[in-house]
Amino acid sequence: MKSRGKSVFGGWWNLGLPSVFLLCLFFFLLGLFAFALFSQQDVPNVRSRVLESVDLEKYFDALPTGVTGDDSFTSIPFQVLSWFPRALYFPNFASIEQCQSIIKIAKASLEPSSLALRKGETEETTKGIRTSSGTFISASEDKTGILDLIEEKIARATMIPKTHGEVL
Repeated sequence: MKSRGKSVFGGWWNLGLPSVFLLCLFFFLLGLFAFALFSQQDVPNVRSRVLESVDLEKYFDALPTGVTGDDSFTSIPFQVLSWFPRALYFPNFASIEQCQSIIKIAKASLEPSSLALRKGETEETTKGIRTSSGTFISASEDKTGILDLIEEKIARATMIPKTHGEVL
């Protein structure tokens, strides 16, 4: 007669699948909460960096620049509204006075928008289709220098040279 000794694990082998699943779930959740609890103690006073004004020259030394570089740090705050399609918001990018000046310059040369005519079409037959108006103004036409400042700021924000941009 063989003796049947008790196994080391006792009745663990007799647990069903639901019991094992519940035990695994319990230990997983216990580990998850313990990790979340202990990891929060390492981060003192987390805060948002939205529009935080910092004097960067306190923390960083400016490097020597090339011919076209800047000798100071520039910070232009922005918010990503959408990645696809890409849309960015630059708060206070231009002042109200700058915007009014650009509107005044643009109104002087505003023209009705034109259409690309297909075969058989004339300007008379397509006259009422387009109701918008537009104009192109370059910084060289602006004697106040405001357009040049705006184009320079656009070049800094996009990191694309001003010469690669289009006229406003």
